[in-house]
Amino acid sequence: MVQLGSRFPQFYLTAPSPCPYLPGRLERKVFTQLAGKSAQALNDALTHAGFRRSQNIAYKPACDGCLSCVSVRFVAQSFKAKPWQRRVLAANDDITGSWVANVATHEQFQLLRRYLVSRHPGGGMTGMDDDDYATMVEDSAVPTHIVEYRMKGEGGRPGKLVAAALTDILADGLSMVYSFFDPTLSRRGLGNFIILDHVARATARGLPYVYLGYWVPGSEKMSYKARFAPLESLDPEGWVPLETD
Repeated sequence: MVQLGSRFPQFYLTAPSPCPYLPGRLERKVFTQLAGKSAQALNDALTHAGFRRSQNIAYKPACDGCLSCVSVRFVAQSFKAKPWQRRVLAANDDITGSWVANVATHEQFQLLRRYLVSRHPGGGMTGMDDDDYATMVEDSAVPTHIVEYRMKGEGGRPGKLVAAALTDILADGLSMVYSFFDPTLSRRGLGNFIILDHVARATARGLPYVYLGYWVPGSEKMSYKARFAPLESLDPEGWVPLETD
């Protein structure tokens, strides 16, 4: 680990490790800690600069000779639903999303386990236990919530938990930190539904953007993000409209 600066915030560089998106490549990350009274403002500024948050760390790819990870955000207030998106919304009109505190529950963790085993077998998160999940959810120095998605229950009672999204609330948008869903309901397009729901939530709050993290051309894992428009990507000139095939 190499320290990159001595003034606050201090940035560090990780050692090379296998890239999770593109086979045969190595990744490095530059990162800093989010802590104290300045954590929220720092997280906002770093998110605008293409960083992502994990617990109390903000990080960004800094790979040697590779710029494949592209920061993208959805322009929520310019959204007009396409036919396939309207079908996704209609297929999930029996699901209700609710903001809850970022307090880990066993129910959420069991859903995450099923999701990881089905969708990301052998991935780095599959070895997580309850304590690891609690750390992921609860260790945050910035405004963070979970959106729980449940089937509509009978008699006004909450129904089955089918999806969840850990979400940061920024000054200009919502940042989707991590989301997961019931893998047995794959035909519903729950991953797409969660994004569409966050677009609606951002619009309702008067927030212009939904930050989606990194889009990686050539990575099947990240290809779904290109289906959403209008998107903006971060380049050396700042945030600009992104055209994808």
